Amino acid sequence: MTNPSLARLSDIAEQAEVSEATVSRVLNGKSGVAAGTRRRVLAALDVLGYERPVRLRQRSAGLVGLVIPELTNPIFPAFAQTMEQSLAGYGYTPVLGTHHPGGATEDELVGQLVERGVSGVIFLSGLHADLSADPDRYARLAGRGVPFVLVNGYNERISAPFVSPDDRAAAAMAVDHLRQLGHERIGLAVGPGRYVPVRRKTEGFHAALGGRGGPVQHTLFTVEGGHAAAGALLEAGCTGIVCGSDLMALGAIRAARQRGHRVPADVSVVGYDDSELNAFTDPPLTTVRQPVRAMANAAVHTLLESLGGSPVPDTEFVFQPELVVRGSTAQAPPG
Repeated sequence: MTNPSLARLSDIAEQAEVSEATVSRVLNGKSGVAAGTRRRVLAALDVLGYERPVRLRQRSAGLVGLVIPELTNPIFPAFAQTMEQSLAGYGYTPVLGTHHPGGATEDELVGQLVERGVSGVIFLSGLHADLSADPDRYARLAGRGVPFVLVNGYNERISAPFVSPDDRAAAAMAVDHLRQLGHERIGLAVGPGRYVPVRRKTEGFHAALGGRGGPVQHTLFTVEGGHAAAGALLEAGCTGIVCGSDLMALGAIRAARQRGHRVPADVSVVGYDDSELNAFTDPPLTTVRQPVRAMANAAVHTLLESLGGSPVPDTEFVFQPELVVRGSTAQAPPG
């Protein structure tokens, strides 16, 4: 990057749409410049690739750890990016840690973050959502004076603020959509039953079917998991498949086609999460959109409230999902 002292004031002034005198006052730290104008000049430096003078560089308000699963599922990078942007807007520096099989565990990541002196931690789809995991790890973290917020997976055994989508409503939306299209045999493909979001989706699925039940297949939240689950559901005669993630839905579509079924003419598939890529899949994927931006911002704001000394209730903040109808669902086949 180029030192702004070597830059032409006229270039910066043109980019910021201010006078060269105003640029000079900002660069030299002089008073008498409106805050909005000062921000425009600093933004112009960034756009033109000039380093800000040391006196104008924003000091970090602190480090905040983001602990999330692996990044192969597009929903997790979407959450991380929004949280990072929100934290940066408040002057905090995010530190990202991913846990996955064969890599660092959640506990190891938390230990590393605490050693680095993070001000707080946001957990996304972590062990808090696994009812078979020991919740005491979070009590120990609180005991070390590190505030945290948990996203996706309410656990009543943990005293902390939670941010969740309405998973029951999400499954019910998908079922209602398929029933309106005339599907009578509807199956559910979800992850392991020990996870809170899975249990809630299963409850919403059965409730939407009027308590009549419906075939449920528990596998993994992956393309391969969706493929395996859909195979069993298709064998059971399902013409509509509700999936616990978009990756599972893509696997379900692949399984249907391998068995000679057309999607959506013969089999309709509904995903969950909603990635920007879903509009470009074949066919474009009907899904239930998780309110990523609203949830991510709520998690950040809740943590910052705690860091600011404001009391934050140990409760669950629930956000409503949205059905997005595209091309992977259609009227049920006759008969």
